[in-house]
Amino acid sequence: MGSALTSSRDRSPMSPAFSMNEVQKPITTAPKEVQQIIQKVLELEKDRLDKNDRGHVNEDIVKIIKEAVQ
Repeated sequence: MGSALTSSRDRSPMSPAFSMNEVQKPITTAPKEVQQIIQKVLELEKDRLDKNDRGHVNEDIVKIIKEAVQ
């Protein structure tokens, strides 16, 4: 029983054993269009954090997605 508990801890995102590759796997294995959307949204969020902007971001994210879908 102890080994099962240890094993589940090792797979936890909070565990040091949980590699960065595993964290990024959903992004790196996503289709190219999805990766582009994720990259643009991350850039948008970074810009907002740099400007300390607390405004609504939903419209900007929808715009990014619509541009990628067209």
